[in-house]
Amino acid sequence: MPLFGSTFSPKKTPPRKSASLSNLHNLDRSTREVELGLDYGTPTMNLAGQSLKFENGQWIAETGISGGVDQREAQRLRRRNQQLEEENNLLRLKVDILLDMLSETTAESHLMEKELDELKSVSRRRK
Repeated sequence: MPLFGSTFSPKKTPPRKSASLSNLHNLDRSTREVELGLDYGTPTMNLAGQSLKFENGQWIAETGISGGVDQREAQRLRRRNQQLEEENNLLRLKVDILLDMLSETTAESHLMEKELDELKSVSRRRK
């Protein structure tokens, strides 16, 4: 038996009311977009005078803009850039090989000069 009266018993909570009193949830999607202004369209932006739009996961240049580069020209420039990068890598490799050859030849030259100096000193002692 409790000391100060009956045991603790909380009141029952009343049932919750409806989450929304608005009837917008009853409307179909297109009507909601018109009513609430949710039709944004495709995202667009301007970079250096070039207008771009986002379609199918890629930024695409809008047509009809002067000074813009068309798709074929951009593809041609990418291929040319790739060729130049490959040529640059090949030339760097050739320079590395030539430097290795130069250092090897220089080392051999120093060894030959050292041997020549030793032979000269030996021949002077014999005289």
